[in-house]
Amino acid sequence: MEVDQVEYNKYMELAIIEAVKASDIMEVPIGAVIVYEGEVIGLGYNRRNTDKSTFAHAELIAMDQAMKHIGDWRLEETTMYVTLEPCPMCAGAIVQARIPKVVIGAMNPKAGSGGSVVNLLNEPGFNHQVEVVYNVMEAECKAMLQNFFKKLREDKKNQKIKE
Repeated sequence: MEVDQVEYNKYMELAIIEAVKASDIMEVPIGAVIVYEGEVIGLGYNRRNTDKSTFAHAELIAMDQAMKHIGDWRLEETTMYVTLEPCPMCAGAIVQARIPKVVIGAMNPKAGSGGSVVNLLNEPGFNHQVEVVYNVMEAECKAMLQNFFKKLREDKKNQKIKE
């Protein structure tokens, strides 16, 4: 396994740990980690329902922490690891923050904005494009999401049976 792949897996595992935190509070299991010069400077997991906020996405939470750590809105020279392909809002924020590289676990064919539905991360008309590495620990990231939604459907079915 090449050095980059070892590093990708190391930080994606941390993003998966963040995603599990979301799952533990019945949120869609999405986690994000931002790394700068080998140091984790931002962690986030999905908290939309918990915080009652459209903006409580894993990527934005991690970016907020990273910006506070660096002391600037620009996150140049960082890498973001995220378990699920960013949505349009998060992809736009990534471009605006000038994050140069994003490592994605699983693709999101319903709302992905890193290549699945649209590719805002590499829109030539924008003043910044992002290098994207796809499908790092894809099986683990996909399984986590599939298991979460399967359990959610089963819980809804069991609730209907009780009523």
